[in-house]
Amino acid sequence: MAGWYWTRWPSREGMDREAESRPRRVLTLLGRTVLLVTVVWGTLAAGRFAGWAAVAAAAGLAAAVGLCAAFLRATREQRPLPAYLLACAVLGAAWLADTGQATLLADVLWYGLAVMALVRMPLAPGLITAAAALASYAAVTTSSWLSIAATVGGITLLGYLLRLDVEARATSRRLLAQERAARAAEAESAALAERARIAREIHDVLAHSLSAQLVHLEAARLMLDAGTDREQIRERVVAARRMAQDGLAETRQALSALRGELTPVGEFLVELTGRERAALTVVGTPRPLAAEAALAVRRTAQEAVTNVRKHAAGARCSVELRYLDGAVELEVRNTRPPRGRSAGELAPGALAASGSGYGLLGMRERAELLGGTLVAGPEDGGWRVLLRVPA
Repeated sequence: MAGWYWTRWPSREGMDREAESRPRRVLTLLGRTVLLVTVVWGTLAAGRFAGWAAVAAAAGLAAAVGLCAAFLRATREQRPLPAYLLACAVLGAAWLADTGQATLLADVLWYGLAVMALVRMPLAPGLITAAAALASYAAVTTSSWLSIAATVGGITLLGYLLRLDVEARATSRRLLAQERAARAAEAESAALAERARIAREIHDVLAHSLSAQLVHLEAARLMLDAGTDREQIRERVVAARRMAQDGLAETRQALSALRGELTPVGEFLVELTGRERAALTVVGTPRPLAAEAALAVRRTAQEAVTNVRKHAAGARCSVELRYLDGAVELEVRNTRPPRGRSAGELAPGALAASGSGYGLLGMRERAELLGGTLVAGPEDGGWRVLLRVPA
């Protein structure tokens, strides 16, 4: 791990221009422009070069600028061999500039190479390159040792701080990308959860309403096949029509539930048990329930009572709602269906075929999403459904 730290390249994300803010890019461009003008002016305007010497100095200055630009590009693209060769070329150009009396250009090349090597190259070769550049500066300068030490220390510290800044920008960009990905995943998860919720609402409304209609229509068909009295058949058709009207009302209630508008659970259970001729018992002090808990109780009661009518026609059904401390329980029971049936009653097989098979799964999903439980199974020859959710 330590070896990797010394030999790895700095993160590309931090060196991308997109990682820099607009003011920072403007300041960087302005600083480079000022530095270039200063070097050109200090090299050519001092009167040190004239005639062909001035032409040679200008050509050398252009070549040095080109080498620096190539070095910056190679390190940005993280190409090791070109970067190392160009670093050597910039170092040699600085020596040639110093030999040709272009002292300012030589110093700028040494300083710039040291800083950029620390910022853009792997740390081990970057330190070697920076040490070579600063040692070259120290070898030719006439300043005092104290001034040389301060300059070398300041350049090294500046390069390392800029490297840390690059790494910080890279880390910030990675964290921002991760946050965006997390938000996208969260939005997708929320969309899937909402789709599942809407699917449960559609199933609960349609399964309850359409299966109830199917029960009565199937009974009417069997009565016709058995030659039952016309009035009894008419009663079944009227019951199916009433179920269709109830289905429209339940659809409106489902839309209200999706909008967060719900009638009290107690009123709904009174209406449901009255319509299905089931016994209702309320234990505890009634209190308002949270929207999701109330919806779970309503849909579970609806599905359980519908299943009694479908799978145990003629059985007695009881519904009990219990208000507990921090929770609410709904229990739906039915007795064993009677053995003898009239011609107008459906056989269990015909009733079982009228559902989609997802009712129990939907009830359990509702309970688990709220941190509750749902238990369903046979009991004393009948069937029992127990829902418990926090409330």
